[in-house]
Amino acid sequence: QVQLVESGGGMVQPGGSLRLSCVASGSIFNLYRMGWYRQAPGKQRELVAAFTNGDTTNYGDSVKGRFTISRDNAKNTVFLQMNNLKPEDTAVYYCNAVARITWDHYWGQGTQVTVSS
Repeated sequence: QVQLVESGGGMVQPGGSLRLSCVASGSIFNLYRMGWYRQAPGKQRELVAAFTNGDTTNYGDSVKGRFTISRDNAKNTVFLQMNNLKPEDTAVYYCNAVARITWDHYWGQGTQVTVSS
């Protein structure tokens, strides 16, 4: 089992920045993927950014060049730095982890990001 706890959401004006954090605990020694998804009202959950199979990073097309995923392995924490935020970035952001052998998905409770003037 893996437990994920997010923090750092909030409200920001267009063009502003936020940094999300996700702390992982439990069986984290063999994760295939860890990163962020988001879900806006009425839309499907979509990939934002993730580390896959080690150091490979993947980004959703709509956030490339604006968002950066990073991590602190010593603290079992993944960060999402979001710059130049747009109203269409408004969503609940979820931390996600995928176990390597079982391919089980684990999700955090979600954190709301609202971009509005």
